[in-house]
Amino acid sequence: MKNVAVVGAQWGDEGKGKIVDWLSSRADVIVRFQGGHNAGHTLVIDGVEYKLSLLPSGIVRRGKLSVIGNGVVVDPWALLKEIDTVRSKGVSITPDRLIIAENCPLILPVHAAVDRAREEARGSNKIGTTGRGIGPAYEDKVARRAIRLCDLGEPDILRDKIEQMLLHHNALLRGFGAPEIDGKQLHQDLMQIAPQVLPYGDVVWQRLDEESSQGKLILFEGAQGSMLDVDHGTYPFVTSSNTVAACAASGSGMGTGKIGRVLGICKAYTTRVGSGPFPTEDHGEVGELLGTRGREFGVVTGRKRRCGWLDAVLVRQAVKIGGIDGLALTKLDILDGMKELKICRAYKLNGKEIDYLPAGQAAQAAVEPVYDVCEGWSESTRGARSWAELPSNAIKYIRRLEEMIGAPVTLLSTSPERDDTILMKDPFID
Repeated sequence: MKNVAVVGAQWGDEGKGKIVDWLSSRADVIVRFQGGHNAGHTLVIDGVEYKLSLLPSGIVRRGKLSVIGNGVVVDPWALLKEIDTVRSKGVSITPDRLIIAENCPLILPVHAAVDRAREEARGSNKIGTTGRGIGPAYEDKVARRAIRLCDLGEPDILRDKIEQMLLHHNALLRGFGAPEIDGKQLHQDLMQIAPQVLPYGDVVWQRLDEESSQGKLILFEGAQGSMLDVDHGTYPFVTSSNTVAACAASGSGMGTGKIGRVLGICKAYTTRVGSGPFPTEDHGEVGELLGTRGREFGVVTGRKRRCGWLDAVLVRQAVKIGGIDGLALTKLDILDGMKELKICRAYKLNGKEIDYLPAGQAAQAAVEPVYDVCEGWSESTRGARSWAELPSNAIKYIRRLEEMIGAPVTLLSTSPERDDTILMKDPFID
């Protein structure tokens, strides 16, 4: 048996929440290792919908330990609100079931203020952030001025850290003509919330080592997608953290040798939220149909997602960069009834065919998709729970995708419901 890391193989919104929830029945520990409350996972269990942003998807399963690792940036107010919301649906959340790395950086109101002011100042060149302060919080982390969860237990040191942090951020806010943040008020607010969040704090790297030594299976859950990785994504239209599987080690405190197998999540088509290049985006009937059928609106922001055909070039790149061993393909049922389907197998740039997405911003905007056309199917795939229930053309579509990306589809999701899943190979079993 091996631990498993689950990562998105596109621009996020691939359906990681359901897959992680489904796999968590086999795991003992579920770990979020990067991102913040800009991520959004929707789970549908026995007709009840859960929308999660910070909480690991395993929180809805009894008997599992959920972990927020040091690679995550945590807004403590958003966390407590989410805990209350999930509790209202009958889920027990206590420090015995949820732990947070004591060295986890916090997202504070100043981060959201800077995020919004900076994005507004960009005008038509907006990156497309959610305005929740994730980027500025990660900037503070690498600039060594972050407030971490453990700092809430040291009030005097916290006061000094807030003062040093605001020297930087208030200067920025003044420059943008935005209201400055009162350090004394921020300290009071943090001291007020500290008793509610500190009980969840733990030495996560040590706890995970103990769980692993006892033979417990660990599932690592990423947020966003590989093409939003700050190094390997469509820069600068990316998130502020590394989203690839390698970050599961650094973002949790576990050694890389214990990560095990990597499962990538991929939609049967492609979507993107916000600004940035999207070679296969469809601005016509197909894009509208995919968006309507797939209910393509952001879980966190409610923003309408841009939609288009499946881009195998991007997924293949994610497979290679992220060390993805197999793919979980989601939302196949959204393609039901379409007469023909397209898969982008390459790009054209300056009249030349290329098999990768270049790093340059102008080049990324200029690439044109080269499509293979597949015959669609009229039968329904929704709710299928075995390979034999799939239409032959749906199987052909999946096989063609496997050829293009160089990795097998090992798991198939046919609806948002937990059990509407076809497992070809259990990622936990070697």
